[in-house]
Amino acid sequence: MPLTPNLAKYLSILPPLETLPDERKDVLKALITYIIEKRQKGEPVKLTFICTHNSRRSHLGQIWAQVAAYYYGIEPVDCFSGGTETTACNPRTVAAMQRAGFDIQAVSEGDNPFYLIRYADGMHPLLAFSKVYDQKPNPERGFAAVMTCSHAEENCPFIPGTERRIAVMYEDPKVSDGTPQESAVYDERCRQIAQEMMYVFEQVRNNTLK
Repeated sequence: MPLTPNLAKYLSILPPLETLPDERKDVLKALITYIIEKRQKGEPVKLTFICTHNSRRSHLGQIWAQVAAYYYGIEPVDCFSGGTETTACNPRTVAAMQRAGFDIQAVSEGDNPFYLIRYADGMHPLLAFSKVYDQKPNPERGFAAVMTCSHAEENCPFIPGTERRIAVMYEDPKVSDGTPQESAVYDERCRQIAQEMMYVFEQVRNNTLK
């Protein structure tokens, strides 16, 4: 089943994956290795992307990783996100994902609304809301904790149930909130994470074909 047209168009104009800086490719090696090892063992891949508030970077990581796995036919892969505290999926994050081509619907109201995020025709949408990293529906064991911010990495020294802790840090687009550059900064971070997760799963796909 194909990606939704707007999302497919967005991916078609991403910078070529090979143009990623070498230092970022090095950062992503541990994540690529973990996924390949799990597949070689015939085990499902579970990734929980973690930042402090589960508001921006962790959601972008979760969603783009799930899309990339689907795009390259890598399965079973289930991606999740969480924080060290609960806030909300920031509306600026939601807006950036909509500009990238995701079909997003708010299905609840309040301080921490739930969003359904559709990326492919006929596929169940992803559910996005802010939660602590060990809160359902996140896995309790057998997953990799992908740390997307330094604050969570420093303040969460132990994550129960994780098989591997992998640091994939991103600059927080929050620094642009309320400025004229806000949309551009969120779009840049969304694009960076999209390109990097596509690179990760392309590398996984290429390895399995050897």
